[in-house]
Amino acid sequence: MTDRQFVKLNLDERVATLTIDHAPVNALNQATLEELNAAVDEVIANPEVKAVVLTGAGQIAFVAGADITEFSKLADASQAQAVSQSVQAIYSKIENAPKPFIAAINGVALGGGLELAMACHLRIIGDRAKVGQPEINLGIIPGWGGTQRLPRLVGSAKAIELILSGDAITAQEAYRLNLVNKVVPGGEVLKTGRDLAKKISQKGGLAVAAALRAVVSGLQQPLEAGLAVEADGFGQVAVSEDGREGAAAFLAKRQPVFKDR
Repeated sequence: MTDRQFVKLNLDERVATLTIDHAPVNALNQATLEELNAAVDEVIANPEVKAVVLTGAGQIAFVAGADITEFSKLADASQAQAVSQSVQAIYSKIENAPKPFIAAINGVALGGGLELAMACHLRIIGDRAKVGQPEINLGIIPGWGGTQRLPRLVGSAKAIELILSGDAITAQEAYRLNLVNKVVPGGEVLKTGRDLAKKISQKGGLAVAAALRAVVSGLQQPLEAGLAVEADGFGQVAVSEDGREGAAAFLAKRQPVFKDR
């Protein structure tokens, strides 16, 4: 595993934990984003990793947002657009990964931090954390996927309200809006995320990847196209070694032993 300054990687029981550690509030500057991109590539490529938990160091912030000092140095619109597209590519890589990414939101997740959490497949949040898209307060808009993923998760009306008001919401409100999967006491966020990741890691990797592909790709297409992706994935895993093993184990009333093939 590569040693990095701002993004720490730990592997335990087939679960990788990526910790963004950029004091004081884990803001995403260029260096941190480059390390995050490399770490994401590493865990996706590692066959020993079955699930990934993404969190922030400390108790204050998951990721408080982008490093605004770097925004002030943008020379023109084309440079700003290029920055937006480069970070969007990192987040889309997470969203389209063949293994689940779980955001363990241990503190505030604002702006680019919430956008990062939304790119993950599952989100666990501490009961005192807050989330929001405050970019409008700076005279800009979310540029790392917020205008697209937020309405897909909470609906267009509420997403527009949150984006145009710039207001942060509580963990409980985020849960009510289906923005997060579970609210837990702050000290249990990482453990809950890891426990969920470990549970998923015991499933067949081929089936997990096929399920993620069907859901993520299907949400981006009309229903009929999504159903075609589902059928293709089902066809592949049903006749795989894991698929045969799963059926045999069920009939024999034993636990399956999956080999990801």
